[in-house]
Amino acid sequence: MIKALRTVGRYFMLMGRTFSRPERMRMFFRQYLNELEQLGVNSIGIVLLISFFIGAVITIQIKLNIESPWMPRWTVGYVTREIMLLEFSSSIMCLILAGKVGSNIASELGTMRVTQQIDALEIMGVNSANYLILPKITAMVTVIPILVTFSIFAGIIGAFCTCWFAGVMNAVDLEYGLQYMFNEWFIWAGIIKSLFFAFIIASVSAFFGYTVDGGSIAVGKASTDSVVSSSVLILFADLVLTKLLMG
Repeated sequence: MIKALRTVGRYFMLMGRTFSRPERMRMFFRQYLNELEQLGVNSIGIVLLISFFIGAVITIQIKLNIESPWMPRWTVGYVTREIMLLEFSSSIMCLILAGKVGSNIASELGTMRVTQQIDALEIMGVNSANYLILPKITAMVTVIPILVTFSIFAGIIGAFCTCWFAGVMNAVDLEYGLQYMFNEWFIWAGIIKSLFFAFIIASVSAFFGYTVDGGSIAVGKASTDSVVSSSVLILFADLVLTKLLMG
């Protein structure tokens, strides 16, 4: 318990150093653009691929499991839309990105720590936490809502592909179900949740990488710990935010 409290205290102290005004805004903006490409643009492919197949699989599973003469045919599209908007494109997709992006951040900062690059920045009088971590957090918070939007569209396209090419159901019925009783707030709720998840992924992973103590084995452990901790915190935050946003 004491170790956990100490870890939480070190995390908040690190965030206090991170969220200070950058000494050189031009350098911060350059780092921010680099992180946008590395953490965001390079993740578009996996987001589109996974969302496409998940949308297709959800449509097939719902069609096979709830098919009944007592239920309207557009129910498949309605349920697929609700799953994609409320949980998958925001929460589950962020869990997947926690594994890809989180481990990337932790291993990068951990390697810089064990090779004494962070110590060199401190000796030069640079706030290393602000210089290294703030661009990553800012980039993640910026790009995650865009990735969530791409995930929603890719999932819907995957659902339609099961109708057009696999002949699972009529595409007109699917389209009607996707439009039936559409609530715009569900999209905004998913985007709001993704902002919190993005901060958790970037800050927690950066903390474990920045505070590595040891050699290459410690870097690997920090990468694993960052993914596990980020995933648990995302699930907990999802529970709380869903209750607050959806009532």
